Amino acid sequence: MSFTLAIVGRPNVGKSTLFNRLVGRRLALVDDQPGVTRDLREGEARLGDLRFTAIDTAGLEEASDESLQGRMRRLTERAVEMADICLFMIDARAGVLPADEIFAEILRKKSAHVILAANKAEGAAADAGLLEAYNLGLGEPIRLSAEHGEGLNELYAMLAPLSDAFEDRAAAEAPVTDVDVDEEGNADGPRLPTRERPLQVAVMGRPNAGKSTLINTILGEDRLLTGPEAGITRDAISLTLEWNGTPMRVFDTAGMRRKAKVQDKLEKLSVADALRAVKFAEVVVVLLDAQIPFEQQDLRLADLAEREGRAVVIAINKWDLEDDKQARLRELREEFARLLPQLRGAPLVTVSAITGRGLDRLHAAVMKAHEVWNRRISTARLNRWLAGMVEVHPPPAPGGKRIKLRYMTQVKTRPPAFVAMCSHPEKLAESYRRYLINGLREDFDMPGTPIRLTLRSQSEKNPYKGRKKSTPSRLRKHLDKPPHGT
Repeated sequence: MSFTLAIVGRPNVGKSTLFNRLVGRRLALVDDQPGVTRDLREGEARLGDLRFTAIDTAGLEEASDESLQGRMRRLTERAVEMADICLFMIDARAGVLPADEIFAEILRKKSAHVILAANKAEGAAADAGLLEAYNLGLGEPIRLSAEHGEGLNELYAMLAPLSDAFEDRAAAEAPVTDVDVDEEGNADGPRLPTRERPLQVAVMGRPNAGKSTLINTILGEDRLLTGPEAGITRDAISLTLEWNGTPMRVFDTAGMRRKAKVQDKLEKLSVADALRAVKFAEVVVVLLDAQIPFEQQDLRLADLAEREGRAVVIAINKWDLEDDKQARLRELREEFARLLPQLRGAPLVTVSAITGRGLDRLHAAVMKAHEVWNRRISTARLNRWLAGMVEVHPPPAPGGKRIKLRYMTQVKTRPPAFVAMCSHPEKLAESYRRYLINGLREDFDMPGTPIRLTLRSQSEKNPYKGRKKSTPSRLRKHLDKPPHGT
C-alpha cells in the first residue's frame, strides 16, 4: 500500500458508497438514513494501477462535546491526522452548506493534501453546487458520482502524482536489508522477512457488553467508538494488530438482540454484517456482561458460533464490579456447564475491558482454542482408541442386529472432523454418537471445540462392480487382426 486516503464529509454525502466502490465490495453499510457510519473502517482499495488504504469515516458533525456526535467527530479528525491524503466530499445537489465551510477550514489546517470532490454530480441539477464548491478554497472540485462510478478517472489523475511522491519517500526512508552472498561474492537479493498470517478473531455479544472497549484496550488506543449508549457499533469493523506478539485481525461486531426485537432495517443490516464476520473468523470470543450473564441471546450467540464450526472462548466482562469473585466464578462455571453442554470444556475467562485485567488470560485462551481447533490425530491412534471405546461400551444392537464399528479416520481440521465406518450407521443411536464425541474431547484434549463425527457404511455398492471392462475400439481392431505371417 503506497498511501492512505481518508474519505471525509458531512453525513449522507456518499462516503461509504465511494469506499465500497474503491475496495471492490460491500464492506461498509449504506442506507439513505444519515449517520449510518460511526466507526473508522479501513479497506485495501484499488483504482487503476494504484493500490492504497482507504478509510471510511463518520459524517462530520458540528458538535464538539462528549455527546455521541462529538465523539464521532473526534474519531474522524483522528483519521484525518492518520491519513496521507484526505478526500473531502460534498453533496453537489445540496450545494455548499455552512458546515462544509467549517470543515474545509479544519482540513486546511490538519491535512497537507486535500482533494475536493462534489458527489451526486450526475445531471444538470448538480451544476450550481459544483460551481459553489470553488468557494471552499480547496482547488478545482472533481465531478463525482460514487453510485454510478463516474469521475473516477479524474480522481485517479489527482491521486497518481501524490502516490508517486509517497512511494519515493517510502523508498528513501526504507532501512537497508541484509543480503545473502554466495562464495563468489554475488548477492542473491534481500532476505525478506516471512509474514505470518494473522489469526482471525471475532468478538460477539449483546449490545453494551463492552466489545469495542475491550478491543480498544487490547490495541492500546481509542480506535473504536465507545460510550454508555447501547448499540453504538453498527458495522463489523476489522482491525489488524499485534497482541502479545501474535498478529491478529480482530472483528468488532454490532451488538445482537433477539430476532423478534430487530425491526429497524439498519439494525438488520448490522446483524447480517456481524454474522458474516463470524463466518470469516477462526476464534469467536463471546463477551458476556458479568451483571447479567447467560441471557437467552448470549446462549444463542454461543450456539451459533459452535454450529458455524468456530473455536469458542467465553469471556465475562465487567469483572471489576464483582465483590465476591470466587463465589461468583463458581456460579458462572456451573451455569456454563448446564446451559451450554455443546461447548463443554471451552475456556471461560473473566476480564475487565476498562482496566485491562485478565487480558493475558484471554489471549492464552484464544491461542489454546485455536491450537485445539487445528489439532490432527493420526489414524493409528484413533483406531486404537476406538477399539478401547467399543470394548468398554459396545454399541447397541437394535432389532438384534449387531452394529460393528470398523475403523475411524480424521478427514479435516478447523474444526476437527472424523469419519467412522460401521455397519447400519442409520441405526446407531444418537446417544452412542455423543459418547464417541465426548470421548474424543476427553482423551485427545479437545475441550470446547466443535467436533464433527460422520458415520458411514461400507456396504454401499460400487456402481462399477461387476461390469466388464470394455476394450477400446482401436485396440479391438488390432486384436482381431491375424498375426503377421500367417
